[in-house]
Amino acid sequence: MRRPVDCFSVSASPAFATLRRWAALSVVLLLSGCATFAPNPPEDQSNICEIFREQPSWYDYARESAETWGTPIATQMSFIQQESSFRSHVRPDRKYYLGFIPGPRPSSAKGYAQAQDPVWGEYEDQAGSLFARRTHMKHATDFIGWYNQRTREQTGISLNNPEHLYYAYHEGAGGYQRGTYRGKPQVLRAGRQVAARASRYQSQLNSCEAEFQCRKFYQVWPFCRS
Repeated sequence: MRRPVDCFSVSASPAFATLRRWAALSVVLLLSGCATFAPNPPEDQSNICEIFREQPSWYDYARESAETWGTPIATQMSFIQQESSFRSHVRPDRKYYLGFIPGPRPSSAKGYAQAQDPVWGEYEDQAGSLFARRTHMKHATDFIGWYNQRTREQTGISLNNPEHLYYAYHEGAGGYQRGTYRGKPQVLRAGRQVAARASRYQSQLNSCEAEFQCRKFYQVWPFCRS
């Protein structure tokens, strides 16, 4: 007479135990691999040359956005430093009730550019794609370029005016035209910081951009991008 299969003895067999160990290891490796897609923030965020030396692909993304939409590379990177300090998954802090009960976040802002859900949806529909992610620098720089180009069309702000571009970025085109930023000292201070940083980044980039334009094996001076 054939004995019934003992499921517990099967699960405890050496072969099954080995299979479980391999499955657990695969999960760990997968999670470790996913973590590599979110690089650590640059150590020296005051120098755009050092930022691009740590993450040279970021130069390519910002350059592509500048060519598509017109916002200078230095302005894009100044926006991102102001909004997220180059942290890929940062979100506004939650409110806590009684000191320990988590409440809602003050906004849906997320990622490098701190784009909120409604405007990110507009970007996906008009310029991005369903695969665009706020946590990827390529899409964050493209979003900023797209948004500033739309701001220029709606308000007339020059793409070479980072301070007022930032006011419109923070308040929206309608809020900017109503002058809502004028009554917000924190926003005014942030706008001035963005402008000063963009100017400094541009001066720095003037001295080092050539090394990022000609860093790939198929780019040979003097035929690099300029």
